[in-house]
Amino acid sequence: MTQTDESERPEVSGQVKWFDPAKGFGFVVADTGGPDILLHANVLRNFGQSSVADGSQVMLMVQQTERGMQAVEIISIAPPRTPVSTVLADLAVLDPEELASRPLEPARVKWFDKGKGFGFANVFAMGDDVFIHVEVLRQSGLADLLPGEAVCLRVIEGKRGRMATEVLPWDTAVKELG
Repeated sequence: MTQTDESERPEVSGQVKWFDPAKGFGFVVADTGGPDILLHANVLRNFGQSSVADGSQVMLMVQQTERGMQAVEIISIAPPRTPVSTVLADLAVLDPEELASRPLEPARVKWFDKGKGFGFANVFAMGDDVFIHVEVLRQSGLADLLPGEAVCLRVIEGKRGRMATEVLPWDTAVKELG
């Protein structure tokens, strides 16, 4: 990568085309068109996330390299604009404003299996696990979670126990609370 000054790192708004945490990269399509923009896992980690959902809206600082356009900094990430129909009956009947007003609970991911479509986290200082469904993760703008990853959750008491209604990366939640 060649060194450039800040004036050669324009802000670009776009949408995540795809991101694969296992591969460590993905691509963003700029709202104004043009070639795909490489989004490397290190840039995402510097923002405080280990994954991002396909279709998420992003604001990036980019630079031209010998291999094409690359994101060098993430300014913001918003979950996909297209509404995802929830398959979770426990959430379908609840008021979205009431869900958004729930307190954030700090937690650590126990395990998450994207293929199975769910996983669990432990809220700090609590004994029971919190269920995390892949649709809740996508609606939160994330694609995957890693074991041991620190997150903040909004939680309800569902028919089968505690379940997450929103998942925030730790760094994002700390900024929101701070």
